[in-house]
Amino acid sequence: MTQQPNGEGADSVSARAGALGRLIRRAIVTAEGWLPFDRFMALALYAPGLGYYARGSRQFGSMPASGSDFVTAPELSPLFGASLARQVGQALAATATEEIWEFGAGSGVLASQLLQALGDRVQRYTIVDLSGALRARQRETLAPFGQRVRWLDALPATMHGVVVGNEVLDAMPVQLLHWDGTTWFERGVVFADEAFGFADRATPLRPPVAAAFVPGTTTEIHPQAEAFVRTLADRLEHGAAFFIDYGFPEAEYYLPERVGGTLMCHRAHIADTDPLADIGDKDITAHVNFSAIALAAQDAGFEVLGYTSQARFLLNCGLASLMGEAQQRSDWPALASAQKLLAEHEMGELFKVIGLLRGAPPFGAIGFAAGDRSHRL
Repeated sequence: MTQQPNGEGADSVSARAGALGRLIRRAIVTAEGWLPFDRFMALALYAPGLGYYARGSRQFGSMPASGSDFVTAPELSPLFGASLARQVGQALAATATEEIWEFGAGSGVLASQLLQALGDRVQRYTIVDLSGALRARQRETLAPFGQRVRWLDALPATMHGVVVGNEVLDAMPVQLLHWDGTTWFERGVVFADEAFGFADRATPLRPPVAAAFVPGTTTEIHPQAEAFVRTLADRLEHGAAFFIDYGFPEAEYYLPERVGGTLMCHRAHIADTDPLADIGDKDITAHVNFSAIALAAQDAGFEVLGYTSQARFLLNCGLASLMGEAQQRSDWPALASAQKLLAEHEMGELFKVIGLLRGAPPFGAIGFAAGDRSHRL
């Protein structure tokens, strides 16, 4: 039987894709022939046992040969987690808490890096992840840490501690809006002539800015990510949160020249813009509107600790000294991979970090000590 790069047999891939396609078609029928894009995206990514993140294959890795589709910062370099640990450790001390909460923990590599760096300062590490397949992989990675690690598939009623989320907001379903020069439409998915396609319906929904949008523009709004932040504020009684993701402040997100929006798909380390092809076999993602996240957080009771680029955040957290230590060890692979965390054309500028505080006295978060861009949100 032919094996796919992710280790699945061709027959099982075909069967899973067929089942996911039937599930989405039923959802379209139930929705009277037109399924809003955010609901389509949720099924394509998270349908139990069928969606991209719910299947048993490997999404995260540094090279396509591993069967992975993209690389995240902790997979790229252990110095990412070691740097972030300095900020998390400061926040644990400032909030007088002993628990880390990670959302969307991927392969579990970031959790391992943080636990190794922080040691006994972390009494419990809680992972909230919807994917049973990913939880199984995380358990394997984090087995050395025993009972200190636990898993939940939903937020509890109350939380205390420091929250981390690396590339989690971008994976939350978005609504697509299209402007024809006169009217705003919401874009949805239909099934006709034995194929999935897009169809638009007039909508009262609007982007959050009154920009001079070019006719033909397609863009995104992020009600699910904003609702997540509000829910987190409601549950996190005492603690801090740090989210790292690619995105922009609102004024840059909705630039008139960004006519195609930011929606992207990733498979085998190749990006494309067609979410209706190879459904369930590739990631679907959109950049984060960090202004909307900050406003939703403040409205819900969070205080914004800071906002800056990933490069500036990691340097503030001591990445340069960690790279110096790697150089002294002649650990050239670690040094080269860490450079990608900082380089503008890699992750350094496109990725941003936002810090939030709830129910605890304000403190000067080290990650934003220089180069804070909160005024640009």
